[in-house]
Amino acid sequence: MAMTRKQKRLSLIAAAGGVLAVAAGLILFALSDKIVFFYTPSDMVKQGIAAGTRVRIGGLVENGSVKRDAAMNVEFRVTDTEKSLTVHYKGLLPDLFREGQGVVAEGVYEGSDTVLADTVLAKHDENYMPKDVADALKKKGVWQGGKVP
Repeated sequence: MAMTRKQKRLSLIAAAGGVLAVAAGLILFALSDKIVFFYTPSDMVKQGIAAGTRVRIGGLVENGSVKRDAAMNVEFRVTDTEKSLTVHYKGLLPDLFREGQGVVAEGVYEGSDTVLADTVLAKHDENYMPKDVADALKKKGVWQGGKVP
């Protein structure tokens, strides 16, 4: 029995869709360890992240840890109350950046619990904290905010 042009076209489209679905599934499976909005300092230790890996870390800016110099270099520690990581950043920090507040830093993990950040994001207040950061802080028992979006 011969297929009509419409049936051939539909079968070709279905086959192409199947191939795309399999490819997408394989890509997601291969990247499943890398698809994370951020790591907490404890996650970084548990996962054994290799030096030179690009990461996002989230947590609270540790009280008394912020050090600045005249060349706009800033060093601070991000903590989840169990572990802490040192973050080095050059540039202007967000206006809302302060000790004891939530922060997400993105950069390269240099090993020895140090991240060289190229981006630092500070939360507005507890109502605007990213859900992943708030959930991680709740798990650690240090959540102080209101509702999480």
